[in-house]
Amino acid sequence: MADIAVIGSGGFGLSLAVMCYNKGHKVTVWSKFKDEIDTIKRTGELKAKLPGVIIPKEIDLTTDISCVSGKDIIVVGIPSAFVRNVCAEAALHIDKKTIVVSTAKGLEEGTLKRMSEVVSECMPKNTVVALTGPSHAEEVARGIPTTIVAACGDIEAARYVQNELSSKTMRIYVSDDVIGCEIGGALKNIIALAAGICDGLGYGDNTKAALMTRGMREIARLGLALGGKIDTFYGLTGMGDLIVTCTSMHSRNRRAGMLIGQGVKPDDAIRRVGTVEGYFCTKTACELSKKIGVCMPITNELYSVLESGKDASVSLSELMIRPFASENN
Repeated sequence: MADIAVIGSGGFGLSLAVMCYNKGHKVTVWSKFKDEIDTIKRTGELKAKLPGVIIPKEIDLTTDISCVSGKDIIVVGIPSAFVRNVCAEAALHIDKKTIVVSTAKGLEEGTLKRMSEVVSECMPKNTVVALTGPSHAEEVARGIPTTIVAACGDIEAARYVQNELSSKTMRIYVSDDVIGCEIGGALKNIIALAAGICDGLGYGDNTKAALMTRGMREIARLGLALGGKIDTFYGLTGMGDLIVTCTSMHSRNRRAGMLIGQGVKPDDAIRRVGTVEGYFCTKTACELSKKIGVCMPITNELYSVLESGKDASVSLSELMIRPFASENN
C-alpha cells in the first residue's frame, strides 16, 4: 500500500483519489477551496464536479498543503493554469524521494512549457511522471475500464506508477516519450474545441472525421519538431485521447465548442462550461508553432475565431480552399 496525496478536489482530482483508494492505497486529497472540502465531508460527494460519485469517508480531506510531506506519490490533479503556483507551494513540504505524477494537459502561458516541465522546475529534486490518455473523470471514478500511459525519462519510475495505480479497471502502459505524450494530451483539446464548433454549426460526420485526422497531423507535426516519437501520436495519448475528447459529451472542450458554433461568444461559452483547457492552449500552441516554424492551419483558424471573433464557418471555408498538398504533409 502506498501513501498518496492528490492535489486538487475537482472532478479529475477526486476521480483519481477514488481510483487510488479502490486500489487499496491510503489517500489524502488537498484543495485550496474550503467550501468544496466541507461539502464533501458533509454530503459524501461533490455534485458540482462529480455528481453521483460517493467519496469514501476513509479518504482524508484537507486544505493544508503540508499534507504532501512524507508521501510516496503525489498526484497533481489541477488545471494547467494553476500548476506552477500550487506546485511551488507544495514543494516547500515535499520529500525528495516522492514520485510526482503530473496529470494536467496544457502548455503554460508565457513559457510555452509542458506541464511536467513546469512541475519539475518547481520540484527539481523529484522524479516527475506524466500520466495521460483518454480518461474522463466521470468514467474513471465509476470504475469504467480505462487505459492510459505513464511517461517518464526514468522508465523505472514510470513502471512504479504503473504497478501502484493499475487495477482491474485502470490499465496503465509506460512510455519514455514524455514530449509526445504531453503534446498529444495538450493539443487534442484544441481539436476537440474545433470539433464541437463543427457540431454546433450542424456539420456532419465527414467534417468531423476530416478535422480529427488533419488535426492529429498538426499535433504530430508539432510534437515531432519538439522531439516526440511518431508512434506516440497514434497511440493512447494521441489518437486515443483525441477520439474521446472530440466525440464525448463529457468533454468540456467539445461542449464549449458546440456553444460557439451555435453563436455564443467564446468568453460566454467558457463561463457556461467551466475549465476549457483547449481555449487557453490554442493561444500557446499558436505561439509555439510560430516560434519553431511549424504549420498548424486548424489551430491558427481556431485562434482567430476565439480571439478575433472570426466567423467559424468562414474559417472552415478557408481551410477547405487552402493550396493543394499531399496528405502526408
